[in-house]
Amino acid sequence: MRTAAEMADVVRRNPFPNAPRNRTVAIFLDQRPPADALAEASGRKDEEMKLGAREIYVFYGDGMGQSKLKIPAAREGTARNINTIAKLAEMAAELK
Repeated sequence: MRTAAEMADVVRRNPFPNAPRNRTVAIFLDQRPPADALAEASGRKDEEMKLGAREIYVFYGDGMGQSKLKIPAAREGTARNINTIAKLAEMAAELK
């Protein structure tokens, strides 16, 4: 679970601010990703990845549809694109 403020922070900390937000995802995890999470990834093509506090950010240059990227550390996580996260943060903030 993330609060509205935490979701907004995920959007603010997006390490790919100039990339299309619909091709950039944050994979939400329950805890900090392991330091070697990106080294363990396979099937990488043109994707770029960065670790967050409790997220793994991925920019899919050619889009997610054709990607073969597998990140074992993200197996138990859930991914949403930055547009969706921003909208969810906005909606959650309005509930206060």
